[in-house]
Amino acid sequence: MKFIKSLYLNNFFFYVLIGIIGLFVCAFIFPNMYNAVWLLVLGLITFLGLDILLLYVARTGLEAERITPEKLSNGDLNPIKINLKNHYTFPVSVKIIDEIPFQFQVRDFKIVKTIKAATQKEIGYDLRPTERGEYHFGSLNIYVSSPLRLISRRFIFDKDQMVPTYPSYIQLRKYDLIAFSNNLFQYGIKKIRRIGHTMEFEQIKEYVQGDDLRTLNWKATAKRNSLMVNQFQDEKSQSVYMAIDKGRVMQMPFDGLSLLDYAINSALVLSNVILKKQDKAGLFSFSKKVENRVFAERRGSQMQKILETLYNVKTDFFESDYSRLYVDIKKNINQRSLIILYTNFETMDGLNRQLPYLKGIAKSHLLVVVFFSNTELNGIINKKTTTIQEVYDKVIAEKFMFEKRLIVNELKKYGIHSVLTQPENLTLDAINKYLEIKSRGIL
Repeated sequence: MKFIKSLYLNNFFFYVLIGIIGLFVCAFIFPNMYNAVWLLVLGLITFLGLDILLLYVARTGLEAERITPEKLSNGDLNPIKINLKNHYTFPVSVKIIDEIPFQFQVRDFKIVKTIKAATQKEIGYDLRPTERGEYHFGSLNIYVSSPLRLISRRFIFDKDQMVPTYPSYIQLRKYDLIAFSNNLFQYGIKKIRRIGHTMEFEQIKEYVQGDDLRTLNWKATAKRNSLMVNQFQDEKSQSVYMAIDKGRVMQMPFDGLSLLDYAINSALVLSNVILKKQDKAGLFSFSKKVENRVFAERRGSQMQKILETLYNVKTDFFESDYSRLYVDIKKNINQRSLIILYTNFETMDGLNRQLPYLKGIAKSHLLVVVFFSNTELNGIINKKTTTIQEVYDKVIAEKFMFEKRLIVNELKKYGIHSVLTQPENLTLDAINKYLEIKSRGIL
């Protein structure tokens, strides 16, 4: 029974069979062909038996293993590898059908390769998840054919393998070096504006060309009889909290991911930068209530704690309660902190409903509101109009874009910092804003 289940007839067998049937039809017209056609039938049966013998004489003709990361990175390309080891003494053709998790909706996965005799080969492909959670792989099906190509033998490996998908930890490595410099221009990413310096004294050192002349220490200069300057460093151990709105305004999709997932990925990378800058990173999410809380600390296990917390952030479609957010911050965050709020405002009316609570938070803390520009409107605005309806759509789109800029100005009036960004630039813009605040020493 196991033998029958693993045996599959290839297309080449049916092509040969159709050819023989055609020759039998011709034999009715040319009777002399009849016996020759039966010889072909006998030859087909002989080669079929030989093909079965070649593939089934070895108990373990082929070994295969699917190698996946310990966890998948949400929104990134994750490499999946398949190791194949051919134990046959002849080259084989393999057709790989991997049962991809249903979240990817892949129904036509197939890889066809040839493996030389008694050799090993590694084959890879990439998967890009767009949701956090558990991803279950099915069976890894390998169909092996000999050079005769009449039949295939199916091997099944790695059945029911589960891999969790976490927020984008791949970006942690990408932006790791940013924590050590406030000038991103040298990394070819983006240049930020550095204003002044912080006032936490580090040391007195000899003047070298390029040092700020305003930091000259005249007493030390007189003692050493050479120019000496004061060197300052960014203040450390400051508390930074990331507040993630997980209400319905964050469910808008962009390039397969929701705005909430972009915010979660950004919060993870920013937490890493904060800890590398010797500050304390914490976070919480809110909608109808405040949850997923991680208090700001600078422990060695803090990044793992933040990663696990972000993995468990569950979405809902309720309207976020900013009054509860204000009360929770006032109750639980006693020290002046930098609070980076990931949310989205589409209109001035939406902002005005929440503005009293944002102003209340900004009285005790340094508040940065991060929200998104609607990139779909750019296509409407830049499109050449030919009809009255297109003109109307363009005017409405420009109105919404203008309101986004009004929101920035309205927040600025009350001393609330803001970052208006596109989803794909969210991580960079958030890091830039944090580094700018650190360089200005306004926390």
